[in-house]
Amino acid sequence: MTLLIVDDHPVVRDGLRGMFASAPGFRVLGEAADGVEAVERVARLDPDVVLMDLRMPGGGGVEAIARLTREGARAKVLVLTTYDTDSDTLPAIEAGATGYLLKDAPRDELFTAVRAAAQGRTVLSPAVATRLVSAVRTPVSEPLSAREREVLALVAKGTSNREIARELFISEATVKTHLTHLYTKLGVSDRAAAVAVAYERKILG
Repeated sequence: MTLLIVDDHPVVRDGLRGMFASAPGFRVLGEAADGVEAVERVARLDPDVVLMDLRMPGGGGVEAIARLTREGARAKVLVLTTYDTDSDTLPAIEAGATGYLLKDAPRDELFTAVRAAAQGRTVLSPAVATRLVSAVRTPVSEPLSAREREVLALVAKGTSNREIARELFISEATVKTHLTHLYTKLGVSDRAAAVAVAYERKILG
């Protein structure tokens, strides 16, 4: 099973190379210090798996993963990083990474993950898996339209649907439609919750 190691720290690259050299069934084809170099090396060396760090000066991992995906590279990318925040995890997975492990993963877990990634199976460290599940469950908030904001502001003042319709020169049915859209975007099911969430997200001042 062939590997390319991508990390901006020589010590980390040396450590990983030594680790895989001591394990049967693995062969490290090369190394890269940033995302740009990684894309070039993948094209030249055609490894089975790329161990990709994310935050690197001179070209980050997410951009490199996206480019490899666009170019139809055969290699599977396994992210190996110290970061497990949403801002790192989600873009990497969305860009096309097969797996995501943290650098404190035990040696055997890393070997198993590389084998699984080579077969196209998704590998996620428990911490990352938990974050992804909660991110999927949390609805992404869409911005409110100008009209929806007007309706919400009137709801916050305790205005009834009929009064809102009169004030905005629209029908009551249209007011109800705006409210339905509002509830969906805010992830709520009633007027009180809509107002509470709107204040919490600073939609209402």
